[in-house]
Amino acid sequence: MEATSSNYKKSHKKLPLKEKLKRFILITIGAILMAIALELFLVPNKLLDGGIVGISIISSHFLKLPIGLFIFILNIPFFYLGYKQIGKTFAISTLYAIAVLSVGTILLHPVPPFADEKFLVTIFGGVILGLGVGLVIRYGGSLDGTEILAILINNKTPFSVGEVVMVINFFIYTVAGFIFTWESAMYSVIAYFIAFKTIDIIQQGLDESKSVWIISDQHEEIGSAINDRLGRGVTYLKGEGAYTGDDKKVIFCIITRLEEFKLKDIVNHYDENAFVAIGNVSEVKGGRFKKRDIH
Repeated sequence: MEATSSNYKKSHKKLPLKEKLKRFILITIGAILMAIALELFLVPNKLLDGGIVGISIISSHFLKLPIGLFIFILNIPFFYLGYKQIGKTFAISTLYAIAVLSVGTILLHPVPPFADEKFLVTIFGGVILGLGVGLVIRYGGSLDGTEILAILINNKTPFSVGEVVMVINFFIYTVAGFIFTWESAMYSVIAYFIAFKTIDIIQQGLDESKSVWIISDQHEEIGSAINDRLGRGVTYLKGEGAYTGDDKKVIFCIITRLEEFKLKDIVNHYDENAFVAIGNVSEVKGGRFKKRDIH
């Protein structure tokens, strides 16, 4: 066991300096964007984010101290949890991102807000917030310890990470309704939803990929047509029917969402009864995913 662990450490490659620099820059940009969203859009208009940031905004309102101070202090316990649950690199990236966010909110606090119209502030604040959080998450960090706490609770209870985060945020927005106004609380929920959807876009990309599994007796014809008409490579997997015991060929390929209709059209042309399963893929690397030119 020790020998295996030792071999793993020796074979584990460190990230190239170029990749480390890229992550450093993009995490920095993400944290600054979140600071801009908070100080120049949301907080001056009495809107707030969920999680630790939301608690920090409420604490700052009562104690009249900088939001950045609370963001950093309240996240300290989660650095350790992040290190234990996910790893050293994640904990360091998170510590750095939250430090930049904390300092950014303090430096931007004296700057006048960009707008005071609630509808515009909600939309643009939510989008910028989502861009910032999405960049930091995509490149290995976090700007809020709530998700780390949710993962820990999920490991010890039957509740999912999403359910834990939802309950925490429901409590925070309810408190915000009593402290500020219910209108502010409702706008905050809308901003949070916009940020959540923006994070999805940053994580998955605008050109969302889809994985496709097809089972058909006409697998060769369908596979060739996908290759020729879509320019996508296909892989044939071996399968076996659990009920019949018959050998089956399974076609596997990756397409974009714009190609989904054309792929279904190809399959229906050769076999209307073919089994087709399509799922979303957040990232594709390597292999032959790059589209081949079609003539």
